[in-house]
Amino acid sequence: MAALKLLVVVLVVVVVAVVVASAVVVVVVVVVVLVLVVVVVAVEVVAVVLEAVSVMVEVAVVVVEVAAVVVVVVVAVVVVVVVVVVVVVVEVAVVVVVKVVVVVIIIIIIIIINTAIIILILPLAVVVVAAAAVVVVVIVRVVVIVVVVVVVVVVVVVVVVVVVGVVVVVAVEVIAVEVVVEN
Repeated sequence: MAALKLLVVVLVVVVVAVVVASAVVVVVVVVVVLVLVVVVVAVEVVAVVLEAVSVMVEVAVVVVEVAAVVVVVVVAVVVVVVVVVVVVVVEVAVVVVVKVVVVVIIIIIIIIINTAIIILILPLAVVVVAAAAVVVVVIVRVVVIVVVVVVVVVVVVVVVVVVVGVVVVVAVEVIAVEVVVEN
């Protein structure tokens, strides 16, 4: 009888130990599953954040490229308009000044010198004044050509600087994408 009681006690202890061990295993499995779920969610959140950063970098690069193109176009248009206006104003001013000077010189010659000398000298004076006017116009045209060449060189330099800037921005974008991909 005592052996039977001892056997019952041993069986009860074994059953309780199995139930407790099963409960511990269930708790451990639940904790491991919860930890795995948290890790998976964290990885997905990090992936979403990295994707958002990548999109923001691409948008910033596009904005910088568009701004660079707009700046180049605006600078080129302004430079061309200024050069054209300066050329037109200079040519009109030179023509007006030359005509006024020629008229004033002819009037002074007519007033100062008598009619006989005027008849002899007037053709020479007209030739000299006309030659001077031609020389002035040629000088002005050379100056205008030099100004246009300088402006074209400046525009080319600005375009080169913008192209280099765009290349740098694209390189930064590529590096940023590689960093995002590596992370």
